[in-house]
Amino acid sequence: MDLFDTVDDKKYQPLAERMRPKNLSDFAGQEKILRGTLGKMIAEGKTPSLIFFGEPGTGKTTLAKIIANTTESNFVKVNAALSGIAELRGIVKEAEEQRKFYRRRTILFIDEIHRFNKGQQDFLLPYVEDGRIILIGATTENPFFEVNAALLSRVKIVRLEKLTTSDIKKILARAVELEKFSVEERALEIIADFADGDARMALNLLEQASFSGKISVETLKNLLGEKIRRYDKKGDNHYDTASAFIKSMRGSDPDAAIFYLAKMIDGGEDLKFIARRIVICAAEDVGNADPQALILANAAAQAAQFVGLPEARIILAQAVTYIAAAPKSNAAYLAIDKALADTQGDVPKHLRDTHYKGAKTFGHGVDYKYPHDFENHFVKQQYLPDKKISARYYEPTTQGAEAAIKERLEKIWHN
Repeated sequence: MDLFDTVDDKKYQPLAERMRPKNLSDFAGQEKILRGTLGKMIAEGKTPSLIFFGEPGTGKTTLAKIIANTTESNFVKVNAALSGIAELRGIVKEAEEQRKFYRRRTILFIDEIHRFNKGQQDFLLPYVEDGRIILIGATTENPFFEVNAALLSRVKIVRLEKLTTSDIKKILARAVELEKFSVEERALEIIADFADGDARMALNLLEQASFSGKISVETLKNLLGEKIRRYDKKGDNHYDTASAFIKSMRGSDPDAAIFYLAKMIDGGEDLKFIARRIVICAAEDVGNADPQALILANAAAQAAQFVGLPEARIILAQAVTYIAAAPKSNAAYLAIDKALADTQGDVPKHLRDTHYKGAKTFGHGVDYKYPHDFENHFVKQQYLPDKKISARYYEPTTQGAEAAIKERLEKIWHN
């Protein structure tokens, strides 16, 4: 024994770690999941390999530890950002020994599993498949984007929902009772609201506020300062916000589009990512109803990169509001997709290249009519392959400038 053996390690753990529940009765939130199949599996000790997907502080690590406790399994935790295959080999060897000598299963908990590369993920496959280890991965990012298909096919994906304010209040109340903190009720409500579903954040704030003595509203005002931003540019919220941004422009709601633009800028989103979405929307959803939209979007993308933030917000806002307010047509977008699905057919001989010796002996270019030699610079002739002669890919709408395009095409082709 030495000096450090007498130290109470738990005393120096963060509050969030000290308050980590060890059984399901103390676990707050995720009632829907735990009342379902997963809860029954845990109770019966038949937990399969899992990947917990959810925002920070939703209980991924806690639930993994509870499963290990409930099933009396050997629990090994690694962080994907720090571990490699050599460490995994040692864990598998230990798991085999636990199984052979102690008849204990091993739960391998991998935090941030999305950080494992393909080789590391592939290494786990045979051991997960034959049950030598029960894998529980945790990630804040959508596993369907980050985890390879082979591993996904061997695990059950469980999405943990953001904790409600009521869940957070229960967690805080338990901490206050066990730690005997002096606290104002209103202060607990503020912490619960501010944490926005993140139990770890809530407990950390509670602990920081407790250093000043009584946890009061005034203490929190001094502690919190500027509001913490909740936009996660690498998590699922990243994709949700981008999706809402595009759909708001497409739906002709400039107020909503500006809101999501502000949310992305405020969250530190890459300007190139934002600009690309604006350019795509201009072509896909506005199209020829207002050809100026694509020109403006492309100019905004270049200008935003040139001037940078904070001024780039003004340039992007101009493009976003223009596109959101513009008439809409997806006719060009539908035309290319329809044509891509129907590309079989030979080029008519009169349209084929004549810029090489002997081309005309094959009939190439013969009988081709040069449109500029005719009135209105147009003459009817076949352009599509014989098998596609009646095909129609581009169907212009009556929206905005595209109405004039529609009128002109109908006049020259159908009269």
